Amino acid sequence: MEMSEASKQTTRSEPEQVQNQEEPDQILSRRRSMVPLNQKKWWISVSLCIFLVFLGDSLVALLLNFFYVQDNRKYSNQDPLHKGTWTQALIQNAAFPVLIPLLFIFPSPKQNPETSSNTRFLSFRILFLYFSLGVLVAAHSKLFAVGKLYANYGIFTLISVTQLIFTAIFTAVINRFKFDRWIVISIILTLVVYLFGGPAFGGAPAKNEQFYYSALQAWATFAGSVAFALSLCLFQLGFEKLLVKTKRYGNSKVFRMVLEMQICVSFVASVVCLVCLFVSGEYKELKGEGEMFKKGEAYYVLTMVGLALSWQVWAVGLIGSVFYVSGVFGDVVHMCASPLVALVVVLAFDFKGDEFSWPGIAALVGTALALGSYFCSAHKKNKEVMELNQRENDGEV
Repeated sequence: MEMSEASKQTTRSEPEQVQNQEEPDQILSRRRSMVPLNQKKWWISVSLCIFLVFLGDSLVALLLNFFYVQDNRKYSNQDPLHKGTWTQALIQNAAFPVLIPLLFIFPSPKQNPETSSNTRFLSFRILFLYFSLGVLVAAHSKLFAVGKLYANYGIFTLISVTQLIFTAIFTAVINRFKFDRWIVISIILTLVVYLFGGPAFGGAPAKNEQFYYSALQAWATFAGSVAFALSLCLFQLGFEKLLVKTKRYGNSKVFRMVLEMQICVSFVASVVCLVCLFVSGEYKELKGEGEMFKKGEAYYVLTMVGLALSWQVWAVGLIGSVFYVSGVFGDVVHMCASPLVALVVVLAFDFKGDEFSWPGIAALVGTALALGSYFCSAHKKNKEVMELNQRENDGEV
């Protein structure tokens, strides 16, 4: 009996020793298998954000051109220059409630009580960030609307291309972003693509209208470019330094952050635009807008609703690109969408004798090269992270 009990103990201890010996290898293999899985998920998420930016930009361009082709502004008794810029700024931000149901689809991770010791101060900083970003978004929405409508669209494109330059400068200073040669090549290609591959715009005034407000248009576009670039850097700063430190996210970056950021910032921007809409008296023009629409008031309402939803699609993709990569990448994706938008506009409308010729095709090729250059940089960084994780796992074993 004693020998049998001892043999049982030895037989029980042997599997336990074998299991203990296999546990480190199993943990290491699991960790190694998680690395490419996370990278695969990252690439899918970034690709989805790029698709949303391209889709949103295309839909906005189509609906804006349709709106200005149908609004009969030339035959109205008002000032020949369209004044609905606060309305356009409001439409750009007002459809944020459609994103609220997505918060239930993308739940937040488990709370981490050790994330931050001073939650009140952190909450105040987050609220201040949302307020600042909301004011910035409302400002560049208004300024870009003024810039598009008050002068030649070519001048608007030439000035607004500076937003990528300001984004690179602000990101380097505020976010301490490091540039490599692939990112610099991507920025240069993006600037060329945006300059030579931009779409036509049906809302630009005639030649006899644009000279009166050329200086206003230039300064408005320039200020809007600076505000847009600064907002991208603050988005990135909020994701990296504030939201990730809250208890509800627990040092983990999830897509729910993008939705929360967009909803809160758009709410503040909508309030600012709504107040300015009434203070400026622009709300009085809303009654005449539907009456001047060639297709009727029903098409006018549908166009406005479509614009509002399209702007939200674009904003989620843009902020998602900032979230997963950087503010510079978000601006690169946004500006690289111009040749595709130009192609869509040419296929959908026939005005100004615009056609998609060899410069547009070259711009599409430049878009692929610009994004490919940035992806080379991202692949290089991801590879370094994978090698670092593998070294840490080997060290633990």
